[in-house]
Amino acid sequence: MKQKVNRVVLVGTGFVGSSYAFALLNQGITEELVLIDINKDKAEGDAMDLRHGLPFAPHRTKIWNGDYSDCKHADIVVLTAGANQKPGETRLDLVEKNANIFKGLVSEIMASGFDGIFLVAANPVDILTYATWKYSGLPKERVIGSGTILDTARFRYELANYFDVDTRNVHAYIIGEHGDTELPVYSHANIGAKPLTQALAEKADYKIEDLDRIFENVRDAAYHIIDRKGATFYGIAMGLVRITKAILQDENSILTVSTLLEGEYGQNDVYIGVPCVVNRSGVRQVVELELSEEEKAKLQHSVNVLKETMAPVLEDEKELQTV
Repeated sequence: MKQKVNRVVLVGTGFVGSSYAFALLNQGITEELVLIDINKDKAEGDAMDLRHGLPFAPHRTKIWNGDYSDCKHADIVVLTAGANQKPGETRLDLVEKNANIFKGLVSEIMASGFDGIFLVAANPVDILTYATWKYSGLPKERVIGSGTILDTARFRYELANYFDVDTRNVHAYIIGEHGDTELPVYSHANIGAKPLTQALAEKADYKIEDLDRIFENVRDAAYHIIDRKGATFYGIAMGLVRITKAILQDENSILTVSTLLEGEYGQNDVYIGVPCVVNRSGVRQVVELELSEEEKAKLQHSVNVLKETMAPVLEDEKELQTV
C-alpha cells in the first residue's frame, strides 16, 4: 500500500510562483510538487528546470506540471495566479480583474474533489482570500492568505538593521491590510526580550521619531522594488514556504496570515492580517493582542478600507456557499 505523502499544488508559475517552487525545493518541505499555469509550456519548463536541481536538494521531491485534477489529493493548493501590480498601481487596484480570475480557477479546483488547505498570495491578498473562502465553501480555517507575513518580515529587518541585531531576535508585527493601511504594533514590539521603548532609551542616538521612517520603509517597500525591478517575489516566496512548512509539519507557529475575523479585535466578516497559530489543520486560532487606542483606530481604518473596496466586487457573496 502506498504511503501517504505531502502534495503541494502551485497554481501560477509567474515570478512569485516560480520563486516559491524554487525555495520549496531548496528547503525540502514537500514530497510532491505540482505546477499549473495557463501557459502550459511555462509550467512544463519550470518543472523540468527544477527537476534538474534535485541532485542538490536536501530531500527527494517528485515534481511535475499537471492540471486541476491533481488538486484532488493535494494537502495545500497555493494560488499565486493573477494580474501583477504595475508601477503606479496599488494592490487594491487589482481587485476586480483578479476576483474574476479567482472565481473560475477556484471552481475548477473544487470540482476536482479538493479538500485540503488554500494558501492565497495574489493581490489584493485579503480580498482574494475572502473570495476564495466564499467560492470554495471550505471552512475558514482552511483558507489562508499570506497576509502581512512579508510586511512583518520587512519590519523585523528594518528594526534589526536599526538596532544592529540579528533579524531573528526581533519580535514585532505588522497587522491589517497587506497594503497602504497596514499598521505596526509598536506596543508589542521587542528587541530580544526588551520592549521597543526600552531599547530606544538605551542609547542617545536612538530616537522615537526614527520609527516613522522605519515604518514608511516597510509600508512602501513594494513600490520601491517594483520601480527598480518590476515586481517583488523573493521575499513573499520565502514567506509562503514558511507558512507551508508550518502547515505540513504541524508546527503551531505564530504567523501574521490573513484569516477571517469573527469577533476578534472587534471585527467581523473580513479577512485581514493578524497573528495566528498555524498547524496542519490551517489556522488553529487567532492570537488577539491588546492594542493601544491608536492601534485600534488604525486597524479599524484598515478594515473599513477593505470592506469598502470589496463590496461591489463580491456583491453576490450571500448567494455563495459558506461553511
